[in-house]
Amino acid sequence: MNDTGRTDRRLQNADWLLHSALTRLLDILSRDGEEARVAGGAVRNALIGLPPGDIDVATTALPEEVTRRVTGAGFKAVPTGIEHGTITVVAAGVPFEVTTLREDVETFGRKATVRFGRNWKTDAERRDFTMNAMSATADGVVYDYGGGLADLEARRVRFFGDPARRIAEDYLRILRFFRFHAAYGAGTPDAEGLRACIAGRDGLESLSRERVRMELVKLLVAKAAVPTLIVMAEAGLLVQLIGGVPLIEHVARLAEIEAGLGLPADPIRRLAALNVLIDEDGERLAQRLRLANVEQTRLISMGAGWWHVSPAAGEAAARAWLYRIGPQHFSDRVLLAWARSPAKTDSDAWRELAMLPQRWTAPVFPLKAADLMQRGLEKGPALGVALRAAEEAWIAADFPADNETIGRIATNALKSG
Repeated sequence: MNDTGRTDRRLQNADWLLHSALTRLLDILSRDGEEARVAGGAVRNALIGLPPGDIDVATTALPEEVTRRVTGAGFKAVPTGIEHGTITVVAAGVPFEVTTLREDVETFGRKATVRFGRNWKTDAERRDFTMNAMSATADGVVYDYGGGLADLEARRVRFFGDPARRIAEDYLRILRFFRFHAAYGAGTPDAEGLRACIAGRDGLESLSRERVRMELVKLLVAKAAVPTLIVMAEAGLLVQLIGGVPLIEHVARLAEIEAGLGLPADPIRRLAALNVLIDEDGERLAQRLRLANVEQTRLISMGAGWWHVSPAAGEAAARAWLYRIGPQHFSDRVLLAWARSPAKTDSDAWRELAMLPQRWTAPVFPLKAADLMQRGLEKGPALGVALRAAEEAWIAADFPADNETIGRIATNALKSG
């Protein structure tokens, strides 16, 4: 690698780099003395054979010039982060974040003051990790200003420059360090980076709950989530984040079960395995991480009675339970209970129970209020009581579908009304 950062590496099998919209965008922004490159995560992923994810573009052109050029080419320009030099360019329906090269004048988390520039190395130096600081031209030539190629090949997540300084610029980088290690690293985390994260952990308290949630959710589903969580727990960071004792062995078992069933890693289910024993734990975590309502509901549901779940109850009881709480909550509770049971993670009995929603769809209760009214029951509280009794009898009978049984259930329900 020479002093300019240009390497002899080229992106291989990066078909997305030949995407007509991206190729045209890079061409438009690389004329008349300006230059544009793909930067960051897309380059990193391409070098290790992963899909690019969001494709970000860096350019020497100022935001006003970027806007002028892309709109002149018929693209749409949206000033999503204009104060930091970022414009979202929508080309052929595909969004690309285009950011002018810059350097930090003053840093305080996400509200850094920046100055635009034309120096690629200076721009790279403001990024968090070396593997995220690489860029590539339209013909795939890779530029590396901080040893990112070597770190990526070694599966080493390393801060660009002084780790303590990078962290002080934005304390979220502590969580990103562990999240990136869980996703891209191997072995133990970089020692210098780990020491800096531990030293700066008080800064985590300054972060918004939404930002903490975003990183933790991504970490929980990363391929090396479990060993990374262990390191975080040993460093005292995990208790600080979740406000409770982490149950990492339950996350490990849940990950094995998910893999055995061919299920995708689920961050909310893994969060429950990590720290939800009762429904109050779900409420606490939801508040602490400012989870969405649907996420909070799932956590609370998993904390409510998972210890009663067992294949020993039989399939009829399982069908009744599935009918009452629905497929999502059923699967959540079964998998959590399985992870906390003494059963093996490849138990046939537990597998049968967990896969019930794939084998059986709960039917719709066939009786309506009108059916009971036709049998002489008038509107009023008694009607609701009778209807609920009929539904309970129908569930207890294992969801019969024949008219004779349903009629008998309806007639018997009149007595309860």
